[in-house]
Amino acid sequence: MQKVLTAEQMRTVDRLTTGRYGIPSILLMENAANAVARVVIEKLGGSVVDKEVIVLCGMGNNGGDGAAIARLLADAGAAVCIEIFGTVAETSGDARTNFDRLPSLAGITVKEMRAELDDHGVSEWMARSDYDYADVIVDALFGTGLNRPLGEFYAEQADVLDRWKTRYGRPLLISVDIPSGLSADACQLIGPCFRADLTVTFTAPKAGNVLPGPAGFNGELVIVDIGSPLALIEEQSSQLFSTDREDVVEWFAASRFAESSYKNKRGHTLVIAGSENYSGAAVLAGNAAMRSGVGLVTVATPRSSKDSVAARVLPEVMVRGVSETEKGSISEAAFDGLQDLLSKADSVAIGCGISQDESTKKFVEKVIENRRQSIIVDADALNLLSPFDAQMQKPAREQGRNTQSSDYALAHAQASALILTPHEGEFMRLLGTDDKDAIKDRVGAVRDFAVKNNVILILKGERVLIGSPDGRVVVNPTGNPGLGKAGNGDTLAGILAGFVAQAKQFKIDIFETVVAAVYVAGMAGDIAERKYGKRVMTASDVRECLSEAFTSLKDEG
Repeated sequence: MQKVLTAEQMRTVDRLTTGRYGIPSILLMENAANAVARVVIEKLGGSVVDKEVIVLCGMGNNGGDGAAIARLLADAGAAVCIEIFGTVAETSGDARTNFDRLPSLAGITVKEMRAELDDHGVSEWMARSDYDYADVIVDALFGTGLNRPLGEFYAEQADVLDRWKTRYGRPLLISVDIPSGLSADACQLIGPCFRADLTVTFTAPKAGNVLPGPAGFNGELVIVDIGSPLALIEEQSSQLFSTDREDVVEWFAASRFAESSYKNKRGHTLVIAGSENYSGAAVLAGNAAMRSGVGLVTVATPRSSKDSVAARVLPEVMVRGVSETEKGSISEAAFDGLQDLLSKADSVAIGCGISQDESTKKFVEKVIENRRQSIIVDADALNLLSPFDAQMQKPAREQGRNTQSSDYALAHAQASALILTPHEGEFMRLLGTDDKDAIKDRVGAVRDFAVKNNVILILKGERVLIGSPDGRVVVNPTGNPGLGKAGNGDTLAGILAGFVAQAKQFKIDIFETVVAAVYVAGMAGDIAERKYGKRVMTASDVRECLSEAFTSLKDEG
């Protein structure tokens, strides 16, 4: 997992890189410029010869990065126009050093735009610009230091450029560190901003790069190392993280198939799901669990739903009918009949399509309060437990005390972690409120709930957030709006349960396992989106795309 740093923490890292390790700040700027130039060249097919590039530069270090990027792209054969929103005389430090290198270089046109800012509106300025000829625009106007909305000129420019791109599909817009107009630290938009196709950020992601809302303006995010020692990043006190693909690759290596692998060594998942009217949820969750790499999957569903589920589930999935209410949902009496499975299973997923009945509620409470394994609580089970009572965590707390642990191990005890998977509406019900301001700060709300209730919380939606009881919150970068369709929650629950069962067998940390499972589910969704498109893709498509995601991650490992 990669730490997400604030703007101030990033300045501290840069300062200590120079002060403690003796790496000149001008070298860091040059490394940053080289990284962006490489991305531009890659996005243009490996060469910028005879390509038209416009670099928009501000007066600070972000503009200095832009000046160095312009120089490097000109050296690579591009025709580069730098539009400085001010004058070179207004720059200083490393930025001034890079601007002063420009006049003597071939292939670069420098325009000082102070008069444009003072005398012309955006429409006239745009009409006189070379945007219609440009292949790439590099946004180096404002970096991570911006903490107020863009001025009227820049805001209108961002809007006009966005409409231009929508109409003509070009030019490619690449932002340096963060799209201009975004605050590096804000969880929400602070005003108009540039909408990048790709953002290259340095050393570590910032909140404005990865959190819901602002993240959508970053486009593809590329994080590059420019020379700051990793130790400096680790020193920073941030508890916000972004999932690192390398961590997921390591999870796959830790749970790899050995020559001695067989079903009982891969874990057993019990999926408690379905009701008379929602048998499809049990099928989706059970099939997804089976595709996760786990050794055994059993679906427990009401007796009246058993035949329907068994007819549609993968043949490798076992199906058991259990006691039900008059309305066809699982009854409290089913608890005693499931003791053999509850005692053997390495993980349990409960809630998908089970309906909401008082007897079902008592059944869910008994399963959770008496659990011997980690449980994924989803959908109807979440609503039945709302508002959430921290007493549900009694088994994990007792185990935590037995292991002499005071924080992290309390909810990460391998036998009894409680993993809640709400979407926004379900989360508000767990909190016992209908006031959306309660989750306006999504990171804070997720952290507070996970810590207070000693659970792992997965808040679904744009950019899934995963909260740990030790205060960490991880932002998942994979997934797309096509996942916001019926059945994808059931599919995620099955994947989570399968991963957690394997984690118990291989003694892998549960929180790291949850982070990996969410990443992989989103990755499969991205593969499905590329294959079928957001309109057409289904939850079943996502499940079948797991194989490609697994192959990619396994090959990297």
